[in-house]
Amino acid sequence: MFFSVIIPVYNRPLEIRELLESLTNQSYKDFEVIIVEDGSVFPCADIIPLFKEKFKVSYYFIENIGQGFARNFGMEKATGEYFVLFDSDCIIPPDYFSILNAAIKHRNLDAHGGPDDAGSGFSNFQKAINYSMTSVLTTGGIRGKLKDPAMYQARGYNMGLSKEAFEVSKGFLDPNKAEDIELSIRLKKLGFRLELVEEAFVYHKRKNTFRTFLKQSFSFGQNRVNVSRYHPDAIKMVHLLPTFFLLGWLFGIALFLKFSPISFFILQLYLIWIILVFLDSAVKTRSLLVGIMAIFTSFGQLSFYGAGLIFGLMEKLVSEGKS
Repeated sequence: MFFSVIIPVYNRPLEIRELLESLTNQSYKDFEVIIVEDGSVFPCADIIPLFKEKFKVSYYFIENIGQGFARNFGMEKATGEYFVLFDSDCIIPPDYFSILNAAIKHRNLDAHGGPDDAGSGFSNFQKAINYSMTSVLTTGGIRGKLKDPAMYQARGYNMGLSKEAFEVSKGFLDPNKAEDIELSIRLKKLGFRLELVEEAFVYHKRKNTFRTFLKQSFSFGQNRVNVSRYHPDAIKMVHLLPTFFLLGWLFGIALFLKFSPISFFILQLYLIWIILVFLDSAVKTRSLLVGIMAIFTSFGQLSFYGAGLIFGLMEKLVSEGKS
């Protein structure tokens, strides 16, 4: 199978170089790469010629239209049978395309999503963020650790779809508003087979500070509500858990200030969760420092996702009330 790799990039010349270098090490070589520069102030045009002898690579500079529409642009230019989408801050393991090619053929897939992980060379903070985004103690159950792979909703940092699926679906509808999840749901409703390919993971080298990570988590909650505008069934109980997490500790503190004995029981539950997060993350990363950091990133991620979901629901109610 011939793959077309679509990579939107915005002001990340160093990251795109790392990604392209990882593609030179692929065991499966039958692919092309399409870079879509989404109106960057710091473009990566000078880096592209370094890889033209390694694989077929095309570069396009467009006005800033958002990563979803930039991906659509790239897929319109693609010549492959199957389109693979990566974020520009990803690093691709050497066997990625070999694994994906086998999975598509064996499982008759029209589209796929894959998980993300932290590389051994990542910073402690990047490892803590990765833990917060992938652990079953946080939101890992909806980010690549599902028992039923057909239940997975692909994320734009690591997903793909056939040329036919793109032509029928017309690709992404919303830029930067959980357009990947919306497309995943729509592809399934159109009858295309989309599943998690757990072995086709990428190393996701996020450049967040703690502040931007919390802001991003908040937007994830908002964006889940945005998806529900297109698909009313998009919000399920699992997506409400971060909201319950947020309301639970706020309620516990409020009762504590009123000297209610119930508050001690509630706060003890959160203390147990904190201990579990610390132990689990420290063991998995073999670092006590990452374990400590993971407490803050996990607590912040769940709380701000929950807050974003509440805010998004309130915005939706207001807009529906006006219409």
